[in-house]
Amino acid sequence: MVMSRHNIRSPLASGADYQRVTPHEWFQWSSPGSQLSLRGGVLETEMGQFFRKWVVDAGLLPDNYRPEGDEVLFYANSRQRTFATAKYFSAGFLPFANVEITHKFEEDKMDPVFTPQFTKMNDAYRQQVLDEIQEKNGGPQAWMTSVQPTLTLMEQVLDMAQSPAAKNDTLHFWYDDTQFKIEKGDEPKMTGGYKLANSVADAMVLQCYESEDFSAFGHALTMEQWRDICAVKEVYDGLLFTTHSAAVNLAYPLVSRIREELDRSDRKFVFLCGHDSNLASIGAALRFQFPETEQALELHTPIGSKLVFEKWNDGSEDYVAVNLVYQSVYQLQGRTLLSTDVPPMVLPVTIEGLTANADGLYRLADLDARMAETMAEYDAIEDAPTTVRAVSLPISPSATIYNLQGQRLDTPQRGVNIVGEAKSIVK
Repeated sequence: MVMSRHNIRSPLASGADYQRVTPHEWFQWSSPGSQLSLRGGVLETEMGQFFRKWVVDAGLLPDNYRPEGDEVLFYANSRQRTFATAKYFSAGFLPFANVEITHKFEEDKMDPVFTPQFTKMNDAYRQQVLDEIQEKNGGPQAWMTSVQPTLTLMEQVLDMAQSPAAKNDTLHFWYDDTQFKIEKGDEPKMTGGYKLANSVADAMVLQCYESEDFSAFGHALTMEQWRDICAVKEVYDGLLFTTHSAAVNLAYPLVSRIREELDRSDRKFVFLCGHDSNLASIGAALRFQFPETEQALELHTPIGSKLVFEKWNDGSEDYVAVNLVYQSVYQLQGRTLLSTDVPPMVLPVTIEGLTANADGLYRLADLDARMAETMAEYDAIEDAPTTVRAVSLPISPSATIYNLQGQRLDTPQRGVNIVGEAKSIVK
């Protein structure tokens, strides 16, 4: 079973303010805002072809396999980028099958199964989520402050001081007005200036993939600097999606579906396609420990990455291996033809509190118990009327900020928050 993040897309249309922070022209994308790019389609087809070679070589399926009945399921969120990712993967994986991609809503509507939203809420539970956010990596202020040198680097690379934003709204990225909104029927949201930094970091990384260039706007950047830029996104996503209390709620529909599919004996292959927020919340809910990536820009769930559950049996008991499979940044940029001799990156995912055997396999019964425990945590959340509010962080407006040379800067000059209120933070 594969739980996949979509492949390369153009920057989110809802975050188009990223265009205003530089006087330079962004890459000319091969797709409209938020949609899978042509490169993303090619890469996903290549990944599907690799999986086909993998399972055929392992003797799990015959070559040019044509599924019967319910042996195979492809189910994607109804966003164009997720549906198209599943379609391209299926073309490479089952070229003779013409697989139907299940999606339940009209184009670009969010399917609740893939929407990382709170479906239960009460004031005590919301406070629990906020308390865990405050404890995450030393707290939001400490975590955001840790990426301040990278924010300064981004400002320099973008020539932000010469941008339309500088002339009208802001000279710098900032985060001292950060607030969290935790409400039933909605995704967790962060409001304030840090959303702009996240949107710009996202667009810069996607441009790096799509343009085959490690430079940005004429500035040469190292792999370490690109990973630092991705760390800006990691802060944003980590605070919103990877606290355990929030993830139990956000990932409940997908955890339920994964558990159901792993229990089936008639299903040979399942492909679910969503977003990085889905992978992050599933991991946090089930207490998975994602490995730090190798040869990738993004630190834990790279673009197009797949959480792969392999089900094994030793003749008496079922086991499961959990791996993170993704294309390296060089394979993304080079559109490398994958094979069993030239594979994508495959890294094991460990599960906190569970013990793997010598082959790196977990007892399926143990993983099933963990999923049952997670679902019971969700069931225990009381759904009750709440006090609607946004909660501010204890970040001082005069927080000390330093440049890349360690020199103290004045509080960043800024005006209004040019991003406005987020409509969606699904990546």
